[in-house]
Amino acid sequence: MTFEELHVVTGAFGYSGRSIARRLLAAGIRVRTLTNSVPRPHLFDRPIEVYPLAFDDPAGLVASLKGAAVLYNTYWVRFNHAGFSLARAVRNTLRLFEAAHAAGVRRIVHISITNPSEDSPLEYFRGKAQLERALRNSGVSWAILRPAVLFGDGDILINNIAWCLRHLPFMPVFGTGLYRLQPIHVDDLAALAVQAGQMQEPCLVHAIGPQTFTFLELLEQLGEILDCPRPLIRVSPELGWWGVRLLGWFLDDVVLTREEIAGLMQGLLAVDDAPPAGSTRLTDWARQHAATLGLHYASELARRSRAASAPPAVTGARA
Repeated sequence: MTFEELHVVTGAFGYSGRSIARRLLAAGIRVRTLTNSVPRPHLFDRPIEVYPLAFDDPAGLVASLKGAAVLYNTYWVRFNHAGFSLARAVRNTLRLFEAAHAAGVRRIVHISITNPSEDSPLEYFRGKAQLERALRNSGVSWAILRPAVLFGDGDILINNIAWCLRHLPFMPVFGTGLYRLQPIHVDDLAALAVQAGQMQEPCLVHAIGPQTFTFLELLEQLGEILDCPRPLIRVSPELGWWGVRLLGWFLDDVVLTREEIAGLMQGLLAVDDAPPAGSTRLTDWARQHAATLGLHYASELARRSRAASAPPAVTGARA
């Protein structure tokens, strides 16, 4: 990397994109974000350029990537809902890859998921696999990072598990609870992304953290750390889904989907025979943030609603 090099990050005002952008800025790199979220310049120590993430404007998308050496793609959706869908996210990402190729971007660093498969019955994992294949065939140098569960300041899943431990009289466990997770800190993922952006050769990284938990162990250890242990009640996946759906109705959010429960129970959030790529231990981080972790529920739909109400980003503007 050189100090004059331009790197583009999708969603730099979001979660993983923000961590990647901060690391690039700290390295003296010029950063541009493609986003349709409300610009929040206070998140960064230096200005960044803000362009619209205009999937329906192919020429504009190419123009927004002109001059970029590296594109870091964090764009995705968790589930299907009114106004967004996994199928649309796949189409949009394919357009982004095509635009990057047309714009002469040297390298794409793409955030995927553990255990993607085009044969998967789960649309999330199937879509991620389709995009990995498309990126390999894109004609652009590529790096693929496969994280399982992210944690850190501003995360949703771990925070909301902690919220449930604080507020519910017991914790439902889908099935046996013996399926595994390998969470990675968002800053560790960002470090891997920036490192991958400097490389030339194709690169596939299993972006897993240093600790492996069963779901039962995760609930038990977080309950102990937060000083709010709860009885763990095993329930069928169907009953568990109706329970989280009812909770989501009260919270006006989608807490978990059927597919997310299925992916969790199938062990798709862990990999075998891969060394840890991150160094931050979830339990250490949770102890450091025990006073605030899970105090407030983090709503996926509320975040998307705020982003959808944002005014269009101004091409070339600095935030």
